Amino acid sequence: DQDFWAWVVVPLAVFAAALWLTGIVRAWLERRAILDHPIERSAHDIATPRGGGLALIPVVLFAWLMLALAGLAPSGTIAIVGLAAALAVVSWFDDLGGLSFGWRLGAHVIAAAIGATFLSGPMPVFQGLLPPLADRAATILLWTWFINLYNFMDGIDGITSVETIAIAVGTVVVTRVAGDDGSAALAALALAAGALGFLRWNWPRASIFLGDIGSVPLGFATGWLLLLLAQQGDWAAALILPLYYLADATVTLLRRMARGERFWQAHRTHFYQSALAPDNDHRAVLLLILGGNVALFLLALLATLWPKIALIVAVLATLSLLAQLSRRSRRAAMPTL
Repeated sequence: DQDFWAWVVVPLAVFAAALWLTGIVRAWLERRAILDHPIERSAHDIATPRGGGLALIPVVLFAWLMLALAGLAPSGTIAIVGLAAALAVVSWFDDLGGLSFGWRLGAHVIAAAIGATFLSGPMPVFQGLLPPLADRAATILLWTWFINLYNFMDGIDGITSVETIAIAVGTVVVTRVAGDDGSAALAALALAAGALGFLRWNWPRASIFLGDIGSVPLGFATGWLLLLLAQQGDWAAALILPLYYLADATVTLLRRMARGERFWQAHRTHFYQSALAPDNDHRAVLLLILGGNVALFLLALLATLWPKIALIVAVLATLSLLAQLSRRSRRAAMPTL
């Protein structure tokens, strides 16, 4: 039965493969001494293998390719798989030696520009608010930023795996509730399964990090799912599901630019990073973020009925989460009695 294969066998296989392959990749990275060594801005205190995307990304992309060949994936999936694979290659070189900001950004823009040509949903991404060319340009800009913020936000144990699962599961449920094309839901389910398999190694204490080879293609792939959601008319849900990541990364970027900092360089000023200051408790910070994502997931469902109301409440919920993270960060500065 094709439905059973697509909805049950594929995600279970992706989960098992990601879980198994991550252990193998972790051991290989340790042997090759491809490690993320602690430095002043690090959130970890021991050298940890970097490059877990070598396990996760091929598994997810292979599943998407199989779904596409079976006619069970959105139009353009094969092209998206190729672009994500190309980004993974570029990002791996960045993990090994560090590419310049210009080379990285150029690759992201090119991938987003080509990927945008394969968006063929019934509605424009910006819902007809912009002329066609402006809609395409704004889509490329937004997608490029999403790829980068996904990379920027991957700074504590489990955070990007949890965010990916939340967005992907949200996409599955919203798509089904709204009666949209189910093929995007199948791709999202496979993505969630892969991220869940990797999470076993990445939290509560990470024994391997995604690296750029993981976070950059994940940002590209997750961004594609959200753009598909917007093109189906579920624009509010497409904004709500990633709203915490969008808010933390964007507010932090604007603050750094206002201070005249080199915003493209690594730092420890994201809300989630500052929240680690009192005790370096990754679990506590991630549980706060997980709670916020659960709220956003429920509001994304509400958005299928009342999009504007749900979006307003989601903005307030996200601001509340940022405030909680900020409050936690200030504990470090409070005098002890």
